[in-house]
Formats: sequence, structure tokens, C-alpha cells
Amino acid sequence: MCVLGAPPQARYNTRFRPMTQTQKPRREVLEQFVAEKPTDAFARYGLALECMKLGDNDAATAHFQKLLEANPKYVAGYFQFGQHLSRMGQTEQARKLLSDGILVAQNAGDMHARDEMQAALALLR
Repeated sequence: MCVLGAPPQARYNTRFRPMTQTQKPRREVLEQFVAEKPTDAFARYGLALECMKLGDNDAATAHFQKLLEANPKYVAGYFQFGQHLSRMGQTEQARKLLSDGILVAQNAGDMHARDEMQAALALLR
């Protein structure tokens, strides 16, 4: 029974031990995934985004390029890579990538992604 204002009582007879194992940084975990399965689109995409988040633009660019080389139908890669290139001031490359991505999204039937890339492309004109 709960009483308002009273501290909650434990329901289980379980002891919690603090974790003593150190956790690897997210980038390191993603790099390991990619090393094990270099053509895994989701792992490569995640690694590219993580590199981008950490400000490692060269690594992010390289991972986005490898992603789209190995998985040319990975629609989200076009949008994020286009955004990344745009932020780096590489407007022409961003336009080309977004234009390619619009066609890939259209062919995949992903109208939401197509519309997002069209809007991003319009902002770069």
C-alpha cells in the first residue's frame, strides 16, 4: 500500500551492484561494428553521424561516401550527407547530392524524404 509522502518500498529482494566495467565511447562502438561489417548501412550511417556530431568532418565525409558507394539506395544518407556538405560550405556538392537523393527517394517511394530533400535543395539555390 502506498501512502502519500512516504518513501516507496522496495518490491524485490535484489541488490544492485555498481557497474565496474567502463563503457566504450559511442564512436568506438560504431567503429567496431563497421570493422566487423563494413557494408552494414545502418552502422556506417550511425558512425558518419557520430563523427559529424563530434566535429570530425573529414571522417564524417569519408563514412558518408563509403555508405553511399556500398548502399546507393540508402535514402537517409543522401539527406544527411547533403546537410553536412552544406554546413561545410560545399554548396555545389550538397546540391548534387540532394538532387541524386531526390531521385533515389522517389524511386524508393519515400515521398517524405523526397520532400525534405527538395526543401533543403531549395534553400541552397
